[in-house]
Amino acid sequence: MSMWWSLHLRREAASVPLARRFLLGTMETAGVDPDISYDLSVALSEACANAVEHGGRDDADGAAGHERSGHACGQYRVTAYLDGEKCRIEVADSGPGFPARRMLRPAAESAAGHPDQQPSAVRPPCDAPPARTAVHPPETAENGRGLCLIEELADHVHFGNRPGRGAVVSFDKILKWREGALLMVS
Repeated sequence: MSMWWSLHLRREAASVPLARRFLLGTMETAGVDPDISYDLSVALSEACANAVEHGGRDDADGAAGHERSGHACGQYRVTAYLDGEKCRIEVADSGPGFPARRMLRPAAESAAGHPDQQPSAVRPPCDAPPARTAVHPPETAENGRGLCLIEELADHVHFGNRPGRGAVVSFDKILKWREGALLMVS
């Protein structure tokens, strides 16, 4: 058996724990191993926090994604698929998207910089542009670790831009099941 759900959320901080709790409830009900559920919930929280912070259009006054009242405007979408052997999560927003080189680098370049690390980004077909991985921020940085954390917690990760405008972060993880789980593959 497989299942999926999609949430359309407002770009407000309160939407992050809502998405996380929805995912955790789904995983618990389905019988997913708690450690796997936790990893996916942390990765989802990071992706949602990025969508809330960066996922809106700039207005005429230059305030990225905020109305004059100070409330976040716009939406983002979270979709999760559980298919018996893996869970795939996608978070899509309508912001400016990922920069070409400033925050992301090709996966091959990432592996070359750290020979003992294998890039966790999904390998694209030969004719596709190279997969991107997150650039690790300086140790003293106050933020900027979310994409790196997603890469560490998930088995496969893809950072990309939507046609037109917006960023998409998708990641998946092989599932482990508790005994007697509802969705476990037979």
